[in-house]
Amino acid sequence: MSEKPWTVVSVAGVGLIGGSFALALRKAGFTGKIIGVSSPETVRAALDRGVIDEALPLREAAGQSDLIYLAQPIEKILSTLDDLDPHVFSGALITDAGSTKSAIVARAAMRVKRGRFIGGHPMAGKESRGVEHADADLFRGRPYVLTSRDATLERWIRRIGARVVILDAAEHDRLVALTSHLPQLISTALAGAMAAEPEACEVAGPAAMDLTRLAMSPFEIWRDIFSTNSEAIDRALEAYIQKLQELRRLLGEGAIQAEFERAAEGARMLRRS
Repeated sequence: MSEKPWTVVSVAGVGLIGGSFALALRKAGFTGKIIGVSSPETVRAALDRGVIDEALPLREAAGQSDLIYLAQPIEKILSTLDDLDPHVFSGALITDAGSTKSAIVARAAMRVKRGRFIGGHPMAGKESRGVEHADADLFRGRPYVLTSRDATLERWIRRIGARVVILDAAEHDRLVALTSHLPQLISTALAGAMAAEPEACEVAGPAAMDLTRLAMSPFEIWRDIFSTNSEAIDRALEAYIQKLQELRRLLGEGAIQAEFERAAEGARMLRRS
């Protein structure tokens, strides 16, 4: 397990997650240099906000970095791994913040020949995107999944207020299909059903608002998730459809109370964790 202190961190993709990670490191006491790798407009905004200290192309940033943090969309992370020149950095730890892990970890195993790669996924976010919405406290109290161990990385994740969870890539993808990807599809389906009944808007209350919030998420965020985790999402959908069919049967039999009680305990357990 590495104990090498970080002096230079490079963040590729200085948007909401990457920018928040940079701000969180600063708030947690990181005194080294933070380099931003992003579009010209994004790095200008990040420099103006003090999110990063310098903007460089990835090749130049990688050559001096102790940590390379890939906070891009999934397909961009995959292409970045393909483009990384193993000769421009030595001993750097590379991690990512992608929402699925199997495809990224597999690509890294093929491409990262020097240094080390650990898949990562902070279970945090906002409806708003971009570095202007970056928040040093975004990860506080949230699970932060890593696919393998590293003492320095884990220590900084705890310092930014997150809770480290170690899962292999396949197990991560199976679980987040249920806890993250399925809720998005449920919200999308419900909002679509309500949109087919315009009069429903006249009587919609807080429950409808809460349950359809995720339906406003832009599809470009989800395109890569669906394409890289389709099998696990399909299994989660099948389990959910079976549960709905069971509820439908119980409702017809007037025997749904026990299911409500089991579900309520499950919801309480989720909140305790």
